Amino acid sequence: MASLTQTLQRLLPSSQALPPILKSNPANLYEVLSRSQNVAGKEVHQVRWSGKQISDSYWRVTRAQFKCNGKHGKAWGQLYWKGKLVTVGRDERIRGALKYKWCDGPSVASQP
Repeated sequence: MASLTQTLQRLLPSSQALPPILKSNPANLYEVLSRSQNVAGKEVHQVRWSGKQISDSYWRVTRAQFKCNGKHGKAWGQLYWKGKLVTVGRDERIRGALKYKWCDGPSVASQP
C-alpha cells in the first residue's frame, strides 16, 4: 500500500512540488508535527544534534497549536537529553521551532 506522499507524487506533474506539510524532509518543528494526525506523544529532535554526535536526545511533544497551515504555531513538551528526562513538572515550551531543522524520533549520532 502506497503512502499518501507517494500517491500524490505519482498524481502531480513532476514540475509541481508537494505541499510542505506532506514532505518528509527535515523542516521546522510545526511542519514536522503537522504531518501526523496526533501530536501528543510524538518524539522529535533537532537535526543538528545528530551532527554534533549527540544521541538519544529528543522532545516528547504533549500539545501543539498550529497557524498558517501548519508552518507556524506553538508547541509544548518534555526534553529528554541523552536518554534522561530533563524537564521536571509542567510541560515546557519548545524553543527554536522555526530556527532549526527538525526530524521525527530521537537523535542518532552520525557516523564520521
